[in-house]
Amino acid sequence: MQQKENTKKYEMDMCSGSILKKMLVFTLPLMCSSILQLLFNAADIIVVGRFAGDNSLAAVGSNTSLISLLTNFFLGLSVGGNVLAAHYYGAKKEQDLRETVHTAMLLSLFSGIILTLVGCFGARQILIWMQTPEEVLPLAVVYLRIYFLGMTATMIYNFGSAILRAVGDTKRPLYYLSFAGIINVGLNLLFVIVFKMDVAGVATATVISQCISAFLVALCMMKEQSAIRLEVKKLHIHKDKFLKIIQVGLPAGFQGIVFSISNVIIQSSINSFGAVTVAGNSAAANIEGFVYVAMNAFHQAAISFTSQNAGAAKYERINRILYTAELCVIIVGVVLGNAAILWGYPLLGMYTQSPAVAEAGMIRLKIVSRTYALCGMMDVMVGSLRGLGYSVMPMIVSLIGACGLRLLWIFTFFRMEQFHTVSSLYMTYPVSWLITFATHVICFVIVRRKLEDRKKV
Repeated sequence: MQQKENTKKYEMDMCSGSILKKMLVFTLPLMCSSILQLLFNAADIIVVGRFAGDNSLAAVGSNTSLISLLTNFFLGLSVGGNVLAAHYYGAKKEQDLRETVHTAMLLSLFSGIILTLVGCFGARQILIWMQTPEEVLPLAVVYLRIYFLGMTATMIYNFGSAILRAVGDTKRPLYYLSFAGIINVGLNLLFVIVFKMDVAGVATATVISQCISAFLVALCMMKEQSAIRLEVKKLHIHKDKFLKIIQVGLPAGFQGIVFSISNVIIQSSINSFGAVTVAGNSAAANIEGFVYVAMNAFHQAAISFTSQNAGAAKYERINRILYTAELCVIIVGVVLGNAAILWGYPLLGMYTQSPAVAEAGMIRLKIVSRTYALCGMMDVMVGSLRGLGYSVMPMIVSLIGACGLRLLWIFTFFRMEQFHTVSSLYMTYPVSWLITFATHVICFVIVRRKLEDRKKV
């Protein structure tokens, strides 16, 4: 009985009470968890930048967009698991919730194995396609291959965390990542400074920390006394739950892939400006990542809060959830985005001792970070639509409004001499965010009207 009560204290009823208060309780641990996840990569970049050199920094940083490309599809499936689990939790359908948990966790195993095979065997050729500079390529291949050895653990952690978020639990994943993060940083310093393992050392440290966080999340779920309890013997693909996860997760994953493709193409274009620009871009993008994950917590909140309330048929709260999440993400995006510019040089100095690399990083920060709130606003709209079960619509809008515009710019204007600058590449981000956000607003209004019409019938 005591154990069941302990489990309940981590869960959250998002269908009643103050939306703002509960959203902040939900998002603050999630922000910290996401920041810790980012610190895995940041620790890699900082350690190699300070102790192994700019080529090693570029090798690790140039893999970021590629790793996102290869993982986003499967992480999209975890979004499907999150939406479905939150829906059943709000509707109090425990058997359906149990089947969703076991279907999603088995999917995480399959996803991790597939990613490991693709990452290990395709690393060199994919990096060549991305026009990775020759002086960086060998190190980048080593880092990527080792990193993907831990991909099964990464998937288990992310799918497990998605299930816990569905019932309002964002605290325990934070505890597990805190422990794994400390180990990651310690091993980074040991492997690079003491053992001189360069990029292989930071990749190995990341894999070990990913395995630890995955083990702790799985152990947590196996000790649960509620409907999200994980039992290894019951791992099974329940067809109806699998199809519903796919219905939401497949468009989310596909959207993530195409977004990443556009970012990979942008990264390839950045690579053409040389190792200094690549290193500066890598460091700046890593700093921006902290702003992004802080905003993304409200995207995750919009999904879980909207899904639970849709499951409980409390549609009158859905608009208030959206307004609350948008207000919070604007404040976070504006404050943190401009703080990144204000302290840009000291922050970049943590990654590199090269003035040229720092200057290249500031070019990106002044354009992308200053307007980052637009990205958060766009993501919250997507989260609300997915929480209502609409995943294809935001996918299409995002593909056309964001990815399409970026690729159009790169293959047309960017090829003209007067626009062939790294600044013009960075400008594609805020323009695409603004247009896509506006289109998502129109879509949300249409969806809400449909839901109101259903209630009248």
